Amino acid sequence: MSSEYVKRTYRQITKASDLVGFEVKIQESDLFILAQKDLRKEAYEALTSYRKEIEDYILEDPEFKYALYPYKVKDNAPSIVKEMAYWAGKAGVGPMAGIAGAVSEFVGKNLLKYSSQIIVENGGDIFLSTKKERSVAIFAGKSPWSNKIGILVPEDVTLGICTSSGTVGPSLSFGKTDAVVIVADSAIFADALATAVGNMVKSSDDIPVGIDFAKNFPEVQEIIIIVDDKLGAWGKFEIIKF
Repeated sequence: MSSEYVKRTYRQITKASDLVGFEVKIQESDLFILAQKDLRKEAYEALTSYRKEIEDYILEDPEFKYALYPYKVKDNAPSIVKEMAYWAGKAGVGPMAGIAGAVSEFVGKNLLKYSSQIIVENGGDIFLSTKKERSVAIFAGKSPWSNKIGILVPEDVTLGICTSSGTVGPSLSFGKTDAVVIVADSAIFADALATAVGNMVKSSDDIPVGIDFAKNFPEVQEIIIIVDDKLGAWGKFEIIKF
């Protein structure tokens, strides 16, 4: 993975007046976290631990890093590696397709020991556990929809909101979307499935194909696909203007 990334100007529109925001960075992991208090130290320790588990496993099983299709991991793999393999396999992609969502989710769940509300964003991949209604804007590169619409997340939910793009960021994608946004029970699955859907959307004509694929998974609560000025959506959440 490359540490280079488009300037994260979308973080400037993240508003949660009741929560404290802070950043934690280790190499290509660049987390923006919202919690009820500053948990920078706890977040750094959690991120360090989970990164080490993944890196150590890759040393033992190098194919895990490069597999582009569902991959069976060893029985002694750490939980974060097993979860990546499981959810990516369900989406039909390689396990590293879910790494950003996995880091967000594992760090986020760790921090729930210290704060009853947590939002962890990692390169557009979000783990969110909230007691209040939240608005999440969608960043879609140069598309005219970028930062103009978002998802209204209801109160008392824990879920993943993840974005894949063929035009923004360093992640590997075989498609041409400006954004595929998946809201699902698991941030790891949302991340991996967003990659899978992004791979199959080569033009705006493919938007219905991507939506039909994603909506068949019961874990999926919302999908939004943006290609240039075209947008398709399906799900139970309200789409709002910004």
